[in-house]
Amino acid sequence: MASQETRPAVVLLEDGTVFPGRAFAGDGDVVGEVVFNTAMTGYQEVLTDPSYKEQILVMTYPLIGTYGINEEDAESRGIHLEGIVVREYQHRPSSWRSRKTLGDYLEEHGRIGVEGIDTRALTRRLRTRGSMRGIVSTRVERMGELRERLDAYPGLVGRDIVSAVTGAKPFVWKKGAILHPAVAGAKGDALRVVVQDCGVKYNILRSLEALGCEVFVVPSKTGPEEILSYGPDGVMLSNGPGDPEPLKAEIETVRALAGRLPIFGICLGHQILGQALGARTEKLKFGHHGANQPVKNLLSGRVEITSQNHGFVVVAQTLPPDAQVTHVNLNDGTLEGIRYPSHNAFSVQYHPEAAPGPHDAGYLFGEFLAMLREHRKKAA
Repeated sequence: MASQETRPAVVLLEDGTVFPGRAFAGDGDVVGEVVFNTAMTGYQEVLTDPSYKEQILVMTYPLIGTYGINEEDAESRGIHLEGIVVREYQHRPSSWRSRKTLGDYLEEHGRIGVEGIDTRALTRRLRTRGSMRGIVSTRVERMGELRERLDAYPGLVGRDIVSAVTGAKPFVWKKGAILHPAVAGAKGDALRVVVQDCGVKYNILRSLEALGCEVFVVPSKTGPEEILSYGPDGVMLSNGPGDPEPLKAEIETVRALAGRLPIFGICLGHQILGQALGARTEKLKFGHHGANQPVKNLLSGRVEITSQNHGFVVVAQTLPPDAQVTHVNLNDGTLEGIRYPSHNAFSVQYHPEAAPGPHDAGYLFGEFLAMLREHRKKAA
């Protein structure tokens, strides 16, 4: 059990800014890209989202840990972010669903949690200067060594982070469980979806299963012929961490599948689809991380409040001529959704499977289901 005693800790940014605080979990030091998340709830889902690999997370909401941790809300098998920074940690959860404290959960997974940080000042600095490399440490007396380790950290740009979070082998998702091996049998009435696992969240798999789909999940570098061998009616491109540009194998696979099967991309999958069809991606200043991002659906005129976690974006000016922009971010005008009619594919930058929410964009899974049915009908 995590001790309620705290010890000095520090957050050091690459620009030299130091934020002193106290560790409520973990020991030692971790490096990563420092980003802020504006969600008021959902810290367990954030901790277990593989998209946060090699990131240090600053929560802008000041009280974190109030409802503890339970077994049902995990979005993967473990914690993927490097550390979490909060204003005030609540070590006595009040929810009846809680099975352990946030501090205990972090300790179990060897992650650092720091409180007592002026998260408002830290967030303002990241908004002004942009997301930065940073280090969180309990070795506050060795600032010189921390500076050297931080300077040696290469950051996210140009690196394949997906390989650290994708599954080792294919599996079938059924009734909330991972089943091995993923051997394709005869197809029944259920529509079959193969998910390219770049760090997939469980709620994407739950959402597909809730629609009645058979769900096969394959490692991110699985080739197109192996994917086709499962007899899918469509392909889902999952979320994941880091820069999409160096993911050459994943991009080539999607390029080979485009036009042969319906494709739905989410977050990193949206960026991979864009790259596969000729578009370019670039890094945002501080990204979108939170559960309150307003997005306008240009087809319906409606505004959706969405959950997001990404630091890169597809550049609209580089899209192929037949691409249709369907969604834009109302905060900064960046591209949030694309349809590729000639390739029977579409994608969104945000998370329609959002857990814990909001659920404004859940209809997109229904649209994907309609595409799967139409494809099977034509193939019959």
